[in-house]
Amino acid sequence: MVNFNGTLVASDSTFLNHTNRGLRYGDALFETIRSVNGTLFFWEEHYLRLMASMRMLRMEIPMNFTMEALESNIQELLMANELQANAARVRFTVFRNDGGLYLPETNEIGYCMEATPLDSPFYLLRTDSYEVELFKDFYVNQDILSTLKTNNKILHVAGSIFAKENGYQNCLLLNGTKQVVEALNGNVFLVQGTTIKTPPLQDGCLNGIIRKKIIEVVQKSEDYELLEASISPFELQKADELFITNTIVGIVPISKYRKKEFGHQVAKNLLGKLNALARLAGNAV
Repeated sequence: MVNFNGTLVASDSTFLNHTNRGLRYGDALFETIRSVNGTLFFWEEHYLRLMASMRMLRMEIPMNFTMEALESNIQELLMANELQANAARVRFTVFRNDGGLYLPETNEIGYCMEATPLDSPFYLLRTDSYEVELFKDFYVNQDILSTLKTNNKILHVAGSIFAKENGYQNCLLLNGTKQVVEALNGNVFLVQGTTIKTPPLQDGCLNGIIRKKIIEVVQKSEDYELLEASISPFELQKADELFITNTIVGIVPISKYRKKEFGHQVAKNLLGKLNALARLAGNAV
């Protein structure tokens, strides 16, 4: 089942058509949310990011788009798919309503929610081979649009195909000044000694929820120093660790970049703290 504009419909039914602006122009935003036993991990952060993004794109926010009402819709969707007692991925897509060419006829919006099962209720550390390479065919723009979670992901699609064709598990993306911005599916962190570094939003990286949580954890730690600064490709092979973060998997350690192999001790430590934060968020509901 899928929630389309507040109504549950069969996932194989026709509820979108060729006039949808998300399809035509990528005029859409989305949030991917992790749910465990009905608890939406970091739901307030996801909600606030979505509202801020809608305002930036001049989408009209409906009066009933409260945090409580949308969470209720998601809970109803989880129950309809028998996922309320399991781990699940929820995708919440918001698109401007049909009409117009580049200039829309309205700023009113529609939305769609979908849910699929996940294997584990906890963030798990993968320790298998995870090799990455730079993707240099196209570049991330250094502007605020790149920090939003929009449906304009053709660069990430092309990069994912490149990675598969060349036997990599992921790729790192560059901006126009050839700085490392993010991975195909998440933010990137570099560890060197006791310093943990991640690109600033000004470089064009996604304003990720787990990025924000890892920054908070590191800033509170006495063991590490957090640095938001540009990362040059030349720094990658000098790092002690590299890892990727996103809402669904938490933290993924990179095991190899070119000839350099990396450990994952810091990633393991931070993943434990991230799981603790997720549990606290659940207890606060």
